Amino acid sequence: MIDLQNSYFVTLFAGIAIFMFGMHLASQSLEKIMANRISRLLNRLSESQFLAIIVGVSLTTLLQSSGAVTSMLVSLGSARVITLPQVMGVIIGTAVGSTLTVQIISLNLSQYALPFFIFTFAIFFFAQKPGVKNLATVGIGFALLFLGLGMISTSAQYYAGVQQVRDFLAILKETPMYSLLISMLFCAVVHSSAVTIGVAMGLAQAGAISLNDALFWVYGANIGTTSVALIASVGSNNIGKQVAWSHFFYKTASVAIFLIGPVHDAFLRGLEAMNLPVNRAIASGHLILNVISAAIFFPFIKTGANLIEKLFPKNPKEDFTAEYLNLDTYQSSALAISYANREILRTADIVLTMIQDSLKLFESGNPLLIESIKDRDNKVDYLYRETKMFLLDHANKSAVAVHQNIMSMIMFLSDLERAADSIDINIITLAIKKNALKLEFSQEGWDEIRHMHANLLKVCQLAIGGFSNRELCDEIIQLKRDLAKDEIHLRESHIGRLNRGMRESINTSSIHLDLLSEYKRIAGLICAHAYQK
Repeated sequence: MIDLQNSYFVTLFAGIAIFMFGMHLASQSLEKIMANRISRLLNRLSESQFLAIIVGVSLTTLLQSSGAVTSMLVSLGSARVITLPQVMGVIIGTAVGSTLTVQIISLNLSQYALPFFIFTFAIFFFAQKPGVKNLATVGIGFALLFLGLGMISTSAQYYAGVQQVRDFLAILKETPMYSLLISMLFCAVVHSSAVTIGVAMGLAQAGAISLNDALFWVYGANIGTTSVALIASVGSNNIGKQVAWSHFFYKTASVAIFLIGPVHDAFLRGLEAMNLPVNRAIASGHLILNVISAAIFFPFIKTGANLIEKLFPKNPKEDFTAEYLNLDTYQSSALAISYANREILRTADIVLTMIQDSLKLFESGNPLLIESIKDRDNKVDYLYRETKMFLLDHANKSAVAVHQNIMSMIMFLSDLERAADSIDINIITLAIKKNALKLEFSQEGWDEIRHMHANLLKVCQLAIGGFSNRELCDEIIQLKRDLAKDEIHLRESHIGRLNRGMRESINTSSIHLDLLSEYKRIAGLICAHAYQK
């Protein structure tokens, strides 16, 4: 039975929990304080690889977590904000930056943890400014970190004297690779190399493991910390995967070098020759490993990036982007509007293909067609977002007349996006319902739907052409009104079949009427610009 108040087992895991929470609190608060500086650092990634390493060191120092930085890079890669060659240096820099936290915890400041906690909490409690509160929270995080480390050391000293633990550690001593695997798995679970190395420090201070054993914990922690980015890259695009796996291969190759027998032995002898306390020697080993690895791999950054890009090539389905937009190039508002107009017409063409294929959804329940329409809707959403931001950027710099034109373009783009959503959400749902229930339209009803669809295509084609040629507006409005009258006539015709008791019409009534309404709504959205002449 575990004594919940005095058990060293509880002390150990409570220490780990407090240590991890302190790390998380300090990292989160530092991120809030340094948010603007982080943005500026990331914006300068492409200037040089050496600068990228400095950025990596700086970000990891600020956030106190290499895993958090690499996960951020994976997210930026997934959003196509960065490329792998830009951030290879940052990945190397994060490894060096992660050593700072280990250096701090090696100072054995646990005796000052509670006084420091009281002091920083008092500042947090009485402070009024958010900046001061965030800074005090960083201090609280470090106080908890040292408190947790002290609890880990206390429990480690106890367990160092337990025979079963000594026997287990003896097995690990005979086969050091077991220590590497255990620390790697432990680091993958807790998502922190600092926590893992902190546990190794506690065991080493208690005499449970030697410096040689602790080095294998350091090796395992360096590989295990890559799990954070690997998990973040699941489901991301090729760039996100490239960033995550680059981090993994770099860390694994670094450790592999130091696992070579003569290299490891020379490394161990060098640390022992420093005559440092064991916890300081472990922290120094972690620092030296990452600095030497950075120096070795720095000349091969471009080669490594090319290799990883070949291992994780672009997926053609993911390689979709705006073709005509560039916020830095088009200083002339007239030229910017011209290229944005081309992107809007490109968006309109995609929407038109969605309208064209929408009728086929009711002819067969082909899941590939549904997937294709959903993919096209995602492209419309992407182009809507990018083109809108592009136009808004130029609207702020343009004259009043140009500004009004830009607002009209944004409104038409918004209507296109809403029309695509109507097909992606509403019409696909109606088709799935019809096919799942194995319903069939009456021949007369199906002919009417096809007639409505043909008229819709005609109206939309003219409306898209009329966006650039305002002389067509009157014709567009007339066709749209004719389509609205047709919709009323077709609705009345369907109700007439219901009154005659036609079984197919009764079974498909809600789907039939909703589809007519959606087609009418799409026509209204795409023709809306014609009323602004």
